[in-house]
Amino acid sequence: MAVGIVPTSEGSADYNGRITWFVVLSSIVAATGGIIFGYDIGISGGVISMAPFLKKFFPEVFTKMTHVAEISNYCVFDSQLLTSFTSSLYIAGLIASFLASPVTRTYGRKPTIIIGGIAFLIGSALGGAASNIYMLLLGRILLGVGVGFANQAVPLYLSEMAPAKYRGSFNIAFQLCVGIGVLFASLLNYGVLKIKGGWGWRISLAMAAAPATFLTIGAFFLPETANSLIQHGNDHQKAKKILQRVRGTTDVQAELDDLIKASDKSKAVKHPFKQIIKRKYRPQLVMSILIPFFQQVTGINVISFYAPILFQTIGLGASASLMSAVVTGVVGTSATFLALLIVDRVGRRAMFSFGGIQMFVSQMLIGIIMAVKLGDHGVLSKGYGLLVLVLICIYVAGFSLSWGPLGWLVPSEIFPLEIRSAGQSITVAVGLIFTFIIAQTFLAMLCHLKSGIFFFFGAWVAIMTVFVYFFLPETRNLPIENMESIWRDHWFWKRFVFYQQDYDKGDTT
Repeated sequence: MAVGIVPTSEGSADYNGRITWFVVLSSIVAATGGIIFGYDIGISGGVISMAPFLKKFFPEVFTKMTHVAEISNYCVFDSQLLTSFTSSLYIAGLIASFLASPVTRTYGRKPTIIIGGIAFLIGSALGGAASNIYMLLLGRILLGVGVGFANQAVPLYLSEMAPAKYRGSFNIAFQLCVGIGVLFASLLNYGVLKIKGGWGWRISLAMAAAPATFLTIGAFFLPETANSLIQHGNDHQKAKKILQRVRGTTDVQAELDDLIKASDKSKAVKHPFKQIIKRKYRPQLVMSILIPFFQQVTGINVISFYAPILFQTIGLGASASLMSAVVTGVVGTSATFLALLIVDRVGRRAMFSFGGIQMFVSQMLIGIIMAVKLGDHGVLSKGYGLLVLVLICIYVAGFSLSWGPLGWLVPSEIFPLEIRSAGQSITVAVGLIFTFIIAQTFLAMLCHLKSGIFFFFGAWVAIMTVFVYFFLPETRNLPIENMESIWRDHWFWKRFVFYQQDYDKGDTT
């Protein structure tokens, strides 16, 4: 049984062109959207572990943390209002991602990125100046709108701008920027913790404006992708000039012809969300749901959101906890950079498998150590605490080599143009739904499952690793507009694609 196949059809033919400074600089600006997303993930966990912030906005949690000794290690931070601060961003991003889809399809990737940057700027200002919980939550909601728009457009922009054989590396730049954002946030949290007067958290929240400003201003100078220009306009000559500039060659007719063909097919589709549920798009629909779902149930956001809290749970002080979060941030960013270098050489499936095994083993070991050595009221010895930190770093490295970057890359490259905006919206929305659910329930799950939380997420890692092995074909080096061939050649999905190819004569079922 052929589990994964690299197609050898006409879709694998190389287009002319090379990597140009123009496409590199454009992609760097766009990928800054990842820094915004990562910064927010990293800043949240650090801020909610700061005593002055808790005392001002969440006094109940502050009281439990400082005065109630009989509460379990796992339950100190269990507060629905506290998790609402973290998770409100993601429910706002969920709604915004569906609003962003028609904007992306009708007006292009560039305007969508600009809207996301402006929303994030306003949200960061409100967060830094917050004087009450309502102002704080409103700022988070606007940050969510920014995340929804940016995460909708940036991965598509990167995949469409990149040459086919380097698409993986260019797209992983988004996840690399997410890692840089997390690392920068962790360093800033560690620095502001030492500010006397207890107002350091305001700097942490307000500094989100720095990457948002760079993205918003830079986006005005970005070129629109040739795919998008052809999709929402008829100026093929402008698209050809853009393509020649980003590819560094005048011989782009073969790629342009494929883009025009894909666009003609796309323009015949008036309702992409209705189109994507057709049988012939079943593989893409399944992947647009399961890949972001699996990415969230790896448990990574548990580490990213709540790393400082988690390290305090195992007995580290506030300052040591924030520094430990910095260490995991460095590991994650370094591993993502390695993924960027190797993804177009070793392929997506091999990285999914290797990273999955690495995450599973480390999570099982962390769960065992915390179950045996920590308990409800104990403290890990320095040696075991250090071992847990090392295992968490191994876990983060595994994620950053696999589900971190590939969870964004694979969905952005598998959709045909006619359903691309709808497919990306579903991907972003599913990711945000489960990010919200996990963010909202994690502290309660930690309180009730205790060390079992690591076995819970480890089981999901095992399931997703098996799923990828059997059901995800290799997408390496294929032009994005010829990706349909991977499903026609796959042992399972070909029954859906061939069904429509043989029998679809205007059928809408």
